[in-house]
Amino acid sequence: MEGFCKMCRVCDGRACGNTIPGPGAKGVGDTAIRNYDKWKEIRVNMDTICENRQPDTTLELFGKRFRFPVFAGPVGAVELHYGDRYDDLAYNNILIPAAREAGIAAFTGDGMNEQVMISACSVIGENDGFGIPTVKPWNAEMVAQKMELVRQSGSFAVAMDIDAAGLPFLKNFQPPAGSKSTKELTEIIREAGVPFIVKGVMTVAGARKAVEAGASAIVVSNHGGRVLDQCPATAEVLEQIADACGGAVKILVDGGIRSGVDIFKALALGADAVLIARPYVCAVYRQGAQGVSELTEQLGTELADTMAMCGAASLSEIRREMVFRG
Repeated sequence: MEGFCKMCRVCDGRACGNTIPGPGAKGVGDTAIRNYDKWKEIRVNMDTICENRQPDTTLELFGKRFRFPVFAGPVGAVELHYGDRYDDLAYNNILIPAAREAGIAAFTGDGMNEQVMISACSVIGENDGFGIPTVKPWNAEMVAQKMELVRQSGSFAVAMDIDAAGLPFLKNFQPPAGSKSTKELTEIIREAGVPFIVKGVMTVAGARKAVEAGASAIVVSNHGGRVLDQCPATAEVLEQIADACGGAVKILVDGGIRSGVDIFKALALGADAVLIARPYVCAVYRQGAQGVSELTEQLGTELADTMAMCGAASLSEIRREMVFRG
């Protein structure tokens, strides 16, 4: 990964601001840094005066059962952004089955090269549909072509990273691509035929529009800081978005989440699960399938330990008062 990701001991965005192509963020990289920092400002409240029970970290979502409330986040064009050790087909061939073996699922990426989505859907199909393709907000014709690949894969859900509208190649795409009206999004969701996840929601208004369009879930996400500088951190807006949705959709969140303690904080603030992207890329590049397994086990162990020390024996028992914000 030399010349791309610097494999920092702490992936906090500070070493790779304004390095795109690469794993960095837009502009000065402020949003990626803020994503990481704001989770660290939230503390967890220890309470061990409770029944001694083994924490249950399992999650039920869209008819599937997962060991942990964690998903590997979508990354496309890995050769361009992370180094030529893998292309997208090779990367997905490792990540998707390894994630499944670890008891979670992987979102897959999309890009200008049609082979990115083709390879992702191919590997998902080979793994009995156990993956979530993420389609970018192309124009209607391109979205229809991508969604056909999704249907052929048999995936149990599909996502659209609506915030990718800020990426340069989408801004300059012809015919025009990018932002979608609620009406356009409604039509896309209606045609999907599987649970639809709208990724890239950062406001209560945006969440309500996603619900109106028929989304089954949203991802509170600012695209890792890659599309808009000086944006709020996901940790800063998650709580109000979750409260506004009131259970109408499942809530996922990403951005700077690096540990099982961070996962606990996200769930306490209203998320049902989290997405983690950059660390899973590093895990694949460093150790392949074993890296995916070890990272997932580490996150799950940290989450279970935090649950036990804060008095939550299941995900549903994680409550707002279990975190502290001074």
